[in-house]
Amino acid sequence: MTTPRRLVGRIALITGGSNGQGAAHTRRLAQEGAIVYFSDVDTKTGSALEAALRAEGLDVHFRKQDVSSFAHWQEIVSEIDADHGRLDILVNNAGIADLYDAEQATEESWQRMIDINQKSIWLSFKATVPLLRKSDHASVINTSSIFGLVGADGYIAYVASKGAVTLMTKSTAITYGREGIRVNSIHPGYIATPMLEEELAGLPEGSEEKILESIPLGRFSRADEISGAVAFLASDDASYITGAELLIDGGHLAGR
Repeated sequence: MTTPRRLVGRIALITGGSNGQGAAHTRRLAQEGAIVYFSDVDTKTGSALEAALRAEGLDVHFRKQDVSSFAHWQEIVSEIDADHGRLDILVNNAGIADLYDAEQATEESWQRMIDINQKSIWLSFKATVPLLRKSDHASVINTSSIFGLVGADGYIAYVASKGAVTLMTKSTAITYGREGIRVNSIHPGYIATPMLEEELAGLPEGSEEKILESIPLGRFSRADEISGAVAFLASDDASYITGAELLIDGGHLAGR
């Protein structure tokens, strides 16, 4: 299948862009013609991905970023402003997960989850809105989860953080829609990435089979299947979509 070229010349920033979903988003948006800045705390993998994608002729730029630090947001936004004077696409993809229930979680584990998954969304708007206002095609895609819509056994901090992302998306869609900035959230289900492998390793034996039985399509998603949805929301094909929740879960929540 030929990759469309809907994002030619657009300036994009993707957080958590070195691994898993983020790496797939970085590749897909660049393949569609965007100039992509992608960030991560994993500098080794980020630099390797940058080199590999540049060898394919894609215009990508890796930068180290801790999304829970406003100073880091200011640094990367200042660079994009100096280079291009605007930002067209922001993909808030950086995130972590743990399996702790209320008793197992600590104050430290709770705060880390909130800082990376939730606080980063606020900081992203605080830092990028001035540049998004300068775009004629501004689109923000926030990564929530199926567990930003329904509860889960355990996962209390993760569910809290992703539920917040869902409503922060709607709030910012209302606030900034009048300025032409679209904000949507994606809600992936189970994706075949290293993060899922780590999660499954912490679950009881047989959990993988039970999860697969609950997915009507009968399999986990590939990361690039999530990226196609991100590229759509970033493009003018989604020009009248804002404040929406896009489920990408193989039908997992359809019967709940």
